[in-house]
Amino acid sequence: MPRSPADRGRRHLTSRVAGRLREALCLDGRARPGTLGAHRARDAESTRDPESTRDPENSGCDGGQRGSAVVEFTFLGLLLMVPVVYFIITVGQIQGGSFAVVGAADQAAKVFVTRPDASSGRAAAEQATMVALADYGHPAGNASVEINCDYGGDCMAAGSAVTVTVRLTVPLPFVPFGEALRLNAGQLSASATQVVGRFR
Repeated sequence: MPRSPADRGRRHLTSRVAGRLREALCLDGRARPGTLGAHRARDAESTRDPESTRDPENSGCDGGQRGSAVVEFTFLGLLLMVPVVYFIITVGQIQGGSFAVVGAADQAAKVFVTRPDASSGRAAAEQATMVALADYGHPAGNASVEINCDYGGDCMAAGSAVTVTVRLTVPLPFVPFGEALRLNAGQLSASATQVVGRFR
């Protein structure tokens, strides 16, 4: 049955759209001989403009682009993971520092009230602070110890409440010249109070 010009135009347009769709989806578009897909592919090839044909080696679906996704994923993954890992390490340092100052203040206050005089008590408190901070990997140079008493400065009077405050500076990890540049992750402090016993 002869086809009208309108039917041939629709068929031509459908073939062109199908060909463009196969190119956009990177499909081969080849079908087995004798099938309907083979006839449509031949029709699309016959009606295609010769100037619009592309070189397969220069098309966007060639094999030269297959490895770029892996490279981009690896690069972007490293670019995003490095700050996240550094943030986690920094938070861990701050958390460890908070545990360190709490334990150091508590131990220093307990040691202070067991000494016979204030001078030996202060020395013992500073030593206990250094030991507690060293357990968490913080040097004693980043910490300071402050001792206050509520009985007019007589810290060794019976019933006197002794408050020990430990302050710690946590530097940023893996930063060269961090001490010279004063790049710190945070300033932490903790206090502990002990009462001097009446019988010692």
